[in-house]
Amino acid sequence: MSKLGRAPKGVDASKPNSARVYDYLLGGRNNYSVDRLVAEQMIEAIPDIRAIAAANRQFVLLATTTAAQAGVRQFIDLGAGIPTSPAVHEMAQKIDADARVVAVDYDPVVQAHANAFLSGVPGVTPILADARRPRELIAALRDRELIDFEQPIAVLLTGVLHYVMDDEHPAEIIAGYREAMAPGSYLVLSHGSTDTEPTFLEESAGAAAGSSAQFVYRSHAEIAEYFEGFELLEPGVAPVQRWLGDDAPATRLTMLGGIARRP
Repeated sequence: MSKLGRAPKGVDASKPNSARVYDYLLGGRNNYSVDRLVAEQMIEAIPDIRAIAAANRQFVLLATTTAAQAGVRQFIDLGAGIPTSPAVHEMAQKIDADARVVAVDYDPVVQAHANAFLSGVPGVTPILADARRPRELIAALRDRELIDFEQPIAVLLTGVLHYVMDDEHPAEIIAGYREAMAPGSYLVLSHGSTDTEPTFLEESAGAAAGSSAQFVYRSHAEIAEYFEGFELLEPGVAPVQRWLGDDAPATRLTMLGGIARRP
């Protein structure tokens, strides 16, 4: 049934999970037949969804490398999802084998998979926590001595904030992380944009309405405001494909990304 064989403890392989569906869309192996069925239904409805997922993932890896090459050795991957290779820690540790990564997710299914596949990996710590509560998370990271906030860090928020509703105050969430970031730290963010093809906006919003995967598209201006207090690298807030190069395929969904440094 599963490419994994035995399910990690605490995982129900008979029920689909959004993180495992995303893993399948990325070509990963941490999924089950029920997840693949859901993913194939999504592909049928949105044929370029795999290209969207792949482009966003490549943007994450590019951003990780960019921060590591600038001297960052600590990474907080928020909404990390199920481990997929190449992973954030693999890219960071190519630059420095001592780089540390904390993989944060609030989904217990993700946590079970992360514990099963990252257990014993040097420099990597998966934790169960809510990225929407930055002060609680930062306090926990300090208490456990997982992150030294006196040194530069990279906070990765890719494909996460469009699941945060306006009444959950996404700008305040980012400000909570920014306040704790030393000079030379990096913020990496990607977000679904209202520049997306209108028919796609209607189709995808309708499909997710009322579910745990409900999301909100935001404008270029709104997304750019999340980088207040940071210096954006070129090309600024731009489609993730633009960060990857001219040969990256265009998609109906516009996913905007930005990489910025804390001065």
